[in-house]
Amino acid sequence: MQKDYDLIIYGATGFTGRLVVEYLDNNYSEIKWAIAGRNEEKLNKISSNTAYKPKYFIADSEDIAGLNKIAAQTNVIASLAGPFNRYSDKLVGCCVNNNTHYVDITGENIWVRDLIDKHHEEAEKKGIKIIPSCGYDSIPSDMGCFYLQRSLGENLLSVDGYHRGGGGVSGGTIESAFTMKNYKTKYSIGHPFLLNSKDFIEKQNKEASKDTFKIKYIDSIKSWSAPFVMSIANTRVVRRSVELHELNQSGYGSDFAYKEFMNVKKYSSALMVSIGLAILGLMIVSPISSLFRKLFTKPGNGPDKKTRDNGWFESIFIGKNTNNEFYKLRIYGDGDPGYKTTAKFICESALCLVKSDGYLENTNKGGVLTTATGLGEHLIRRLKNADILFEGPEKIAKTYT
Repeated sequence: MQKDYDLIIYGATGFTGRLVVEYLDNNYSEIKWAIAGRNEEKLNKISSNTAYKPKYFIADSEDIAGLNKIAAQTNVIASLAGPFNRYSDKLVGCCVNNNTHYVDITGENIWVRDLIDKHHEEAEKKGIKIIPSCGYDSIPSDMGCFYLQRSLGENLLSVDGYHRGGGGVSGGTIESAFTMKNYKTKYSIGHPFLLNSKDFIEKQNKEASKDTFKIKYIDSIKSWSAPFVMSIANTRVVRRSVELHELNQSGYGSDFAYKEFMNVKKYSSALMVSIGLAILGLMIVSPISSLFRKLFTKPGNGPDKKTRDNGWFESIFIGKNTNNEFYKLRIYGDGDPGYKTTAKFICESALCLVKSDGYLENTNKGGVLTTATGLGEHLIRRLKNADILFEGPEKIAKTYT
């Protein structure tokens, strides 16, 4: 069935949503796209300020009829409406009902686990791709492991990811972190294999994938490791990719394990990061978390243009093969990772589906997927063309001192 639009941006009036609109307007005038949200005045203003002047649609996150109307008119929906468990949950169901692909930038994996239960089987049968976490959560981690293993063409025992960057924080991200404690589900957000099936988990080395927070000097990158705030999201996404690739007879290795850390230059910095994250965690789970929430910026706010433009990210991956040989891959991009780069990431992810009419060879046909299993090598090519650097992999000496 021919649809009116290639892509609709849902949640276009939010901070990151506006950056996505700007990125599309500046780079992809040839596709048919529109915007959607709940505030007509804001949508009209955003559309008026673009060169493309996209049509806009109004639908609240609880408006099933309105969401179905939007989903029925486009091949792909990119959602920027977070917290996603609150503002995009019904939208995913409408996308599956209307044979519409869906991408977002969530790091709310406890919600994604429920999406798998509710929609994976039907989406897989229909050939509909539901791909959460298409932003800085979790493209560098997911595509880094994918690119490293595929480039080497051999089984790996492990990959460790080390991340650092410069940029700012938006109110939407803070809001998501504080609202997840109130999300009702039977699953545990701390489970290392949260997004995996029971059959897969039974075969895994649980100790090798256990969350660890040790401060350690990493000789191969001349830096210290520290706890990384996004590892609890990213590691789960990578492990789902591992399982889905294994089901397709294209796994990373039967004993593959992934962990990730923050990369800092000084021991004192690693210690301060550890203490800071511990304090933030206590604030989030505290009975008075609503009071702590007021200490941070509100939803709709984010870093200024100078901060976004001057930002950057670097992700380094150290892989070990079955011969105990080590390989290093570096991914680098300019622009604030959480916002400017995230806008680029989700647009390029959505355009993988738009440009291919949904068919991407060597990927899963449909289901609740990951970027590595739903977009694969096609996304790598698009990211390289969008000035994301993939450097390596190169063979290195043993990693730890």
